[in-house]
Amino acid sequence: VQLQAFGGGLVQAWGSLRLSCAASGRTISAYNMGWFRQAPGKEREFVAAISWTGTVTEYASSVKGRFTISRDTAKNTVYLQMTSLKPEDTAAYYCAADVSAFRAISIMEARYDSWGQGTEVTVSS
Repeated sequence: VQLQAFGGGLVQAWGSLRLSCAASGRTISAYNMGWFRQAPGKEREFVAAISWTGTVTEYASSVKGRFTISRDTAKNTVYLQMTSLKPEDTAAYYCAADVSAFRAISIMEARYDSWGQGTEVTVSS
């Protein structure tokens, strides 16, 4: 499956952005999906994940209450709604798919097999 993330940009602190991850090549309806991010000079870290059913979500503690992950099966797309953005949210954001169908949700990067290119988010203070 090919994943393409978009929607990043420059935003002021306390602003909002919505990232999208469009999948092509096959349906992602059976796959858990995740968002990860990598800030300059830092390792990539987990941000959010959503189960293949769409009913279970997981969030990093740093974004809980501010970010919301969702999916639209009909559009084969996953979203990350980001609100109350902080300068420390500045990073390249990546979407990823766990292409082992019908698995339990995971926050572990190693569980995600297919990755999109990053979309840059810059939050100014």
